[in-house]
Amino acid sequence: MATVKAVLRKKSNPEGEYPVAIRITKDRRSTYLGTGQYVAEKYWDRRNRLVRKTHPNAAMLNQYILSKVAEANQFVLDAELKEESRNVREIKKKIIGKSPDFFEVAQMHLVNLQNRGRHHQYDTERGRLDKFREFIRNDKLPFDQLTVSLLRNFEGYLIKEKKRSSRTAVNYFILIRTIYNLGISEGIVDRSGYPFGKGKITIKIGESEKIGLNRDEIRKLENARNLTPAQQRAVHVWLVSFYFAGIRVGDVLQLKWTDFNDGRLLYRMNKNSKLVSLKIPDKAKAILDEYRDQRNTGKLVFPFLSGVDLRNDQEVSVRTQSITRNLNRRLKAAARTLGISKKMSMHIARHSFGNISGDTIPIQMLQKLYRHSSVTTTIRYQANFIHRDADEALDKVVDF
Repeated sequence: MATVKAVLRKKSNPEGEYPVAIRITKDRRSTYLGTGQYVAEKYWDRRNRLVRKTHPNAAMLNQYILSKVAEANQFVLDAELKEESRNVREIKKKIIGKSPDFFEVAQMHLVNLQNRGRHHQYDTERGRLDKFREFIRNDKLPFDQLTVSLLRNFEGYLIKEKKRSSRTAVNYFILIRTIYNLGISEGIVDRSGYPFGKGKITIKIGESEKIGLNRDEIRKLENARNLTPAQQRAVHVWLVSFYFAGIRVGDVLQLKWTDFNDGRLLYRMNKNSKLVSLKIPDKAKAILDEYRDQRNTGKLVFPFLSGVDLRNDQEVSVRTQSITRNLNRRLKAAARTLGISKKMSMHIARHSFGNISGDTIPIQMLQKLYRHSSVTTTIRYQANFIHRDADEALDKVVDF
């Protein structure tokens, strides 16, 4: 009689989390089926073979793990009753050989995003998967039907019928490829029908246009006096982001007074958990002092997330998206009042810092200020704002 149990495997991922797998044992031999989920060892209850309640997404993960154990158990029982499987390899082959479904692996991917606290990405990619289902008109899609031809037709559907851009289609392909790769890594599907690569679907990401404000435009924001209170608060959030080398809006909204000590800002980025330590520029201090005098909303510098449980990643993510939309609307209104013609948003505070720094700051220092993991990322990012060499070369030819 074969046994089926959930276990934590030994090899961790780069984040130090370990894969949760379904172990099938028969005649003292075992085989493993991946679930696509990873948890830190401290959260794994070896006795009950479930995620501990202290994990922020324990209920969701345990429900998913139990469903996978039940599914594997059903296949094992069916196989043994029919005497179709003599060893664990044959049992695994029977389970995997059930024509693996793309959307089942997609659900593994979505659960993994929730487990990692990527709530905004979860919402976006769940919507894209719904659009893909709408196109194929089915909730099931065996991997062997996920062909180059199907993806080409889907691309045409997005661009021609749904009026989406080619860049949007690329985003869909990246998601589909990610899910296919997850299926391969978990042993659910092999690479024989892989629709991506040379001669198949190639994913090319075109350069995006990054436009930042110049010094004169930023001075208009700094000296604005005729804005509404809501617009002025939005400008303050934007300027604080800019003064600290373009820190992301989600991080600005969660800044606490305890993050500021001895003339420095010390905080941990939400995106990549990097620890950041930056001097507080005088201009930033002037804005912070305005809010310090009004400090009656708790620990946060800016009051937008007041009343939100900051330990609840999903609630924070949803509220941050809503707040950002409101901030962007107010920034656009402020730009019209101040005569700034460029498109205003919270995100271009980062572009504006890059635009003004240009090629005057060493790339290694910019990497540190941007908190990029790789200097290559910094070089690619900053290339959008370095024009002097090209301008001088152009002048040498046409200026005669």
